[in-house]
Amino acid sequence: MTEKQEKKGWWRWGVNRWFVLLFIILGAVAAGKYPPIQPHVALPAEPLSGTLFKVAGQDFQFTNTMVAMLIADVILLLIGFGVYRAVKSGALVLKGISGAVEAMLEALYNLTEGTAGKWTKFIFPWFATITLFVLIVNWTELFPGVDSVGILHHSEHGYAVQDLGFAETIVKSTETEGAHAAEGAELYGLIPFVRVLSTDLNFTVALALIAVVMVQVAGFRANGWSYLTKFFNVKTFFSKPIFGLIDFAVGLLELISEFSKILSFAFRLFRNIFAGSVLLFVIGTLLGTMGVGFIQVGFLLLEFFVGLIQAIVFGMLTMTFMAQATQGHGEHHEEAHA
Repeated sequence: MTEKQEKKGWWRWGVNRWFVLLFIILGAVAAGKYPPIQPHVALPAEPLSGTLFKVAGQDFQFTNTMVAMLIADVILLLIGFGVYRAVKSGALVLKGISGAVEAMLEALYNLTEGTAGKWTKFIFPWFATITLFVLIVNWTELFPGVDSVGILHHSEHGYAVQDLGFAETIVKSTETEGAHAAEGAELYGLIPFVRVLSTDLNFTVALALIAVVMVQVAGFRANGWSYLTKFFNVKTFFSKPIFGLIDFAVGLLELISEFSKILSFAFRLFRNIFAGSVLLFVIGTLLGTMGVGFIQVGFLLLEFFVGLIQAIVFGMLTMTFMAQATQGHGEHHEEAHA
């Protein structure tokens, strides 16, 4: 390797590490000048607008998780367009993000093919789309500005505001610490423009409903109306009453399990990502300057892997349940009772 190549390699790979170190130091300096304040942790998504319209008597408002959803949609479309262009370019080996996405999709396809067999082409698009979308959504909590840039509003449990010239920020103040005893002090809280979509139970429940509905669609597509015998099996109810009663009871349990999948899907994703966001808030607040500058980087790396694992788990469970639904349910019972 020539000296020029060595310098180029150092610049390409080595400089990035110095940029990361620079941003960590800048974050530590900023946290020292403006100590982190633990934000108000709200379970429902915060509205960014007034009532746009009413649905069944309920006010419909534009929330900060909807902004996160739009951002995730745009990112997913850009990734898809980028991979499409890379493939059409004729390159034998894709590089960068396109190469990483191609490798991930290939692994997901092989996993689907080994589980679903001939139904791979029907199941794989759902598996891949859900996994990629949830992955992007989960990783938005790692983006700068998420949960930290937004609209200031009056709050009795808020903090004082300092003008930075180009923006305003809430800061700790000796007059407003503790019980905020200072009378007449104007206190403010923050409604972020973007909040992680997975921390909104509306999204996780909606995605769980989509997953469970597609499981039933796969079952009907593979088995037709006989798929219902999985839940209402009365074939042997009269010829073999005892086994028929057992089969009918098992079918009811299967029906209950389908509804329980919705709760399992929704709360597993919501619980892990919401807890991760709160963890980042608390660690950044408790550890102060050192937490924001250095130690919190470790927790950001932890949330990186948590977001990845939760996306794969959600998608893999969807794929597995869809593959199971394509299998017959009546034949093996009859063979077992024969």
